[in-house]
Amino acid sequence: MSPEETQRVEAYLKKQLNSDIRVVSRDKASDSLEVYLGSEFIALLFRIEEEGETSYQFQMTVLKEDLE
Repeated sequence: MSPEETQRVEAYLKKQLNSDIRVVSRDKASDSLEVYLGSEFIALLFRIEEEGETSYQFQMTVLKEDLE
């Protein structure tokens, strides 16, 4: 994703979820970003293009051992 698109997505996530969220480009993938809350990696964000529409999918995995 372009730096401008990354900034727009980050601003949206900060506004909707938490001001400490930051997004980082991935070295080997141009269609997704890493999402961090502070210094902790929490999710991946994928850019989806279908039928001329662009959307973003936030994918967060919660491990069972993290729940305790």
